[in-house]
Amino acid sequence: MDFLTPAGWAVTVIAVLLTGVSKSAFGGALGGIGVPLMAIWLPPGMAVAVMLPILCLMDCFGVRAYWKKWSVTELKIIIPGGLVGIVLGALAIGLLPDRMVKGVIGAIAVLFMLDRLLGLRARLKWDHTPGPVAGGIWSAVSGITSTLAHAGGPPILVYLLGRGLPKQNFVATSAVFFTVVNAAKIAPYIALGLFSRDTLKLAAVLAPLAPIGVWLGLHVLRRVPERPFYLTATALLGLSGAKLLWDALV
Repeated sequence: MDFLTPAGWAVTVIAVLLTGVSKSAFGGALGGIGVPLMAIWLPPGMAVAVMLPILCLMDCFGVRAYWKKWSVTELKIIIPGGLVGIVLGALAIGLLPDRMVKGVIGAIAVLFMLDRLLGLRARLKWDHTPGPVAGGIWSAVSGITSTLAHAGGPPILVYLLGRGLPKQNFVATSAVFFTVVNAAKIAPYIALGLFSRDTLKLAAVLAPLAPIGVWLGLHVLRRVPERPFYLTATALLGLSGAKLLWDALV
């Protein structure tokens, strides 16, 4: 694994830890930070493949914590849409050159940074409760961004926040959705040849950081003021996205 420089190793470790912290302490609001950071040092396909087994491991903790508190009605709407999005995202990875995929990941990162800073989702006011069509569209978008950059949180939250679910139902439904989506991404990633020996070795080395990141979120960083954490993580997300866009365009 000599393809990673010391700086690349440091940023990769930070990316995995921040993903775990975000999932456990902040509802996964910045769960998409890992791939843009890692993609600066790794090919984009390798970055998403390395993160997927780690995300699946983290999902086990989330589903167990909210067992049977999810909304079956909502899951019947959003899971099919998410699966359609995975197919579209996998086609994009397979058809687009690495440089363009890197640019798309960078654009997603910058967009999500703007969402955090400017509250773009909060401006999407529903005149009425969103229905199955809206659920299918937003879950499909979530499946696409999740497949490309493991950043499916903001699109699906646009829909779920509009449904007005009780807090535990909301968190549990989101956790189950991403558990299914992340597990479903394994097959297309294999078909695309993203799981190389180097990818799996790197994922295995980083896997022990998954429970550490979750533990930090549950027991340590909950005592850290939320605003400084979000500002720091959002800045990293935006800077990494800008760097990926620059690499793709120049």
